[in-house]
Formats: sequence, C-alpha cells, structure tokens
Amino acid sequence: MTETLRIEDDGAVRTLVFARPEAANAFNEELYHAAARALRDAASDDAVSVVLLTGEGRAFTAGTDIKEMAEIARDHAAGRSDQEMGSGFIALVDALAEFPKPLMAAVNGSGVGLGITMLGHCDVVLIAEHARLMAPFAAMGVVPEAAGSYLLPARMGHQHAALALFTGNWITAEEAVRCGLALRACPAETLLETARGIAREIAAKPLASLVATKELILAPRREQVRRAREREDAAFARLLGEAGADGRIAARLG
Repeated sequence: MTETLRIEDDGAVRTLVFARPEAANAFNEELYHAAARALRDAASDDAVSVVLLTGEGRAFTAGTDIKEMAEIARDHAAGRSDQEMGSGFIALVDALAEFPKPLMAAVNGSGVGLGITMLGHCDVVLIAEHARLMAPFAAMGVVPEAAGSYLLPARMGHQHAALALFTGNWITAEEAVRCGLALRACPAETLLETARGIAREIAAKPLASLVATKELILAPRREQVRRAREREDAAFARLLGEAGADGRIAARLG
C-alpha cells in the first residue's frame, strides 16, 4: 500500500483502489509503479484469485498525469531517452497485459486516456450509471496507448472504436455497455459491491482452472498486443519528432 494506491482484500478477491482523488486519480510515476507492483504481487500470491480495479472518489482515473506528460514531451525534444521518464507507464501496461488471473474493473466515475485503454486488458468491466469514458489521444496530437489501437476495436467493434478514437467524444455508461466495452451499468451506490459479488463468485473456482482458462483467453492475442504497443510507441515518437510537435502537445496538456 502507498499513498497513491490502496489495497483491500476480501477473501481471495483483491481490490486495487487508485487513490489520488485530488488529481482525479491521474497516474503519476508513483501510482504507475505502485499499481504495477501490486499486480505483480497479486499474480504471484496463491491467496489471490481475482483482482478488481477501481478509483477513489468521483473519478476512475484521468489517465496519465498531464503535468508529467508535458514534461515527457519537453524532455523528448531535449533528447532525453524514453527510459529516463515514463518507465512507470511501461511497467503498468506490462503488468496488465501479462496478468495471469481474472482481472476486473469497477468504473466508478470518469475514465480518460488510460482510464479507457486499460479496460481492454480487463476480463469483466462494470461501470457506474453516471460514469463516462473518453479517448482524447487525437485531440492531444498523439495516438492510442496500451495496445488500445488493437484492443478497443476488438472489444467495441471497428466503427465504435474508430469514432471514439477519432473524435475523443465522451462515451456514456449506456453506450459503453451497448458496444461491449462494459458488461453492465450499475447504480453508483451498488457498483463496488456488485463487482465484488461477481469477483467472489469467480474466486470460488479452483485457482489452477482460472489461471489455465485466462491463459487460453490471452494466448490468441498476446502477439497482437505486443505488436500494437510497438506500433503505438513508434507512431508516438514520430509525432513527437515532427517540427514543433513537442510544444503543441505540451500546450494541449497545459
């Protein structure tokens, strides 16, 4: 547990709560690394069968902390390597993509950027009826992340994903359910307990069977996810390499 991430255990269900409500649970490097470490720990803990992701307060997560992302854009222009900044993002996406057990999300509020792309790595997603999702990448002058360019069309269908990625418009909870991004919309006051109820039902099954089943689910898409991430990284670097791009992106980020 850290100041930015709260860990709650309920039998074999472990809930990871993004805990930066003052920043709409945006991911800074500390939260990235804390969440990645918590996922790795849960993966190796035989007492944990299911992990549930949610946010504290009114937001699920606003994605990457915009102040840190602006610094990354400026440092990229100054010639600093990718490894010097942003390593937490890579660690978290690695942990999400490789997580060997059932992974759920209870989207308690707005999810922006990584707040929508991480859902593609989740096996079951529930969303609060008032919650909204946004993929703002094109408006920011960048491209999707976390294999979102592959996982979102696979989950939502090509046209729904293309519209979300091209326009950056808000996606309501009802729309998220209709296009398959979420399984069910719930009243905010019952969301977490409903999600935990499903998680407990899953966790009651033999862990070896759950892990084997998750591996079978992941196997057909592992290579596609890896390649999508490589293409996204290359496109992001290319966009940043364009003349004046770092300034434009930093200006959009604030």
